[in-house]
Amino acid sequence: MTKRIEDYALIGDCESAALVARDGSIDWLCWPRFDSGALFAALLGTSENGHWSVSAAEGAATRRRYRDGTLILETDFETGSGAVTLIDFMPFHREGPSRLIRLVQGRSGEVEMVTEFLLRFDYGLIIPWVTRMDCKGLQATAGPDMVVLHTNASVMARGYKHCGVFTVRAGETASFVLSYGKSFEPPPPRIDPLQALEATEKAWRHWCQRCSSGGPYSQAVQRSLITLKGLTYHPTGGIAAAATTSLPEEVGGIRNWDYRYCWLRDATFTLLALMNSGYRQEAEQWRTWLRRAVAGSAQQVQIVYGLAGERRLVESTIPWLPGYENSNAGDRDADVEITVYFAERDPAGPYRLKVPARRTRHVRFNDLKDPEPIPAGTDYSSVIVSSVPVVVQHARLDTRQDALALLSTIAYPVR
Repeated sequence: MTKRIEDYALIGDCESAALVARDGSIDWLCWPRFDSGALFAALLGTSENGHWSVSAAEGAATRRRYRDGTLILETDFETGSGAVTLIDFMPFHREGPSRLIRLVQGRSGEVEMVTEFLLRFDYGLIIPWVTRMDCKGLQATAGPDMVVLHTNASVMARGYKHCGVFTVRAGETASFVLSYGKSFEPPPPRIDPLQALEATEKAWRHWCQRCSSGGPYSQAVQRSLITLKGLTYHPTGGIAAAATTSLPEEVGGIRNWDYRYCWLRDATFTLLALMNSGYRQEAEQWRTWLRRAVAGSAQQVQIVYGLAGERRLVESTIPWLPGYENSNAGDRDADVEITVYFAERDPAGPYRLKVPARRTRHVRFNDLKDPEPIPAGTDYSSVIVSSVPVVVQHARLDTRQDALALLSTIAYPVR
């Protein structure tokens, strides 16, 4: 059964992020960057496309929350025999590789827990080569990527996944530390997960102390700011619009763009929220990022860039993932023709484009060259014809600069 999007909670380390469902399953994680391939991709497919669940073996009452002033998620499981808390986080302001840590701490009695760990690299496609590092450690390799799991619980192979059953008693802690590394480098070393938890909590609360917002809604404002901070990409200062891709605005719809990049408009909104709350450092880092990203000709400014300022962002279709509630499935490519009409000269065109099924294509009219360039500084109208129904959106990039003021079009097939 598909889980509701709003029931996922975000954890992250300002380089990547994971989504944790209410039942304790991590169904989305791209590593090592927000825009890397997902190794847990059940969000857009099924559990066989990668997930990592930790839950009570028997029916349990659950509730969850973030620790105040942090991006540390706590999920309580209460059964007839006891109670435990699952703590999920990614170390913040760390040294070394990116890590995801899960701790199960016993609060009362004893609770039998189960875990299922199924890695699928490259958006749920590639089954990795998994080897044991020691009696309880695993190393998974797929091409240049490597993931290492250190745990004090017992997990055993079952087909192409690993499962475990373990009991946590009051005062005990079962720990799972998942680390990313390059397959051609030494594996990431072990760390103390409790020390990492303490350091992460301290780092987040230190960051929150810089907030200048007050008033009756300060807690809600702080929680929003923490989420926005979690979407910043610390190595470059870029800001991701979201941690996900391909989630539709409505189930079955085609507004399912990849928001793991730095969309200038969205980043500006994030920037304003942070600046208005006293976070000038993030603003200065993004300004430096922006200068690098748009450096060069003003006519080549884009509406979206990679997290490090990359310009060539290649759209692709992933046929093995059906999408959230099958929203990405089916349909044909759109063959689009654009004809441009002028008041005092013959029409130009047709300009022929192909838009892949259920994808988006960004077209700037002043970039159209074949069969001829569109004259700059000339008023015109356009007619767009498509082989399948499409939705077209127009935007003026910058009305203060004639070279950038020509219409931009986004066209994509609909159902």
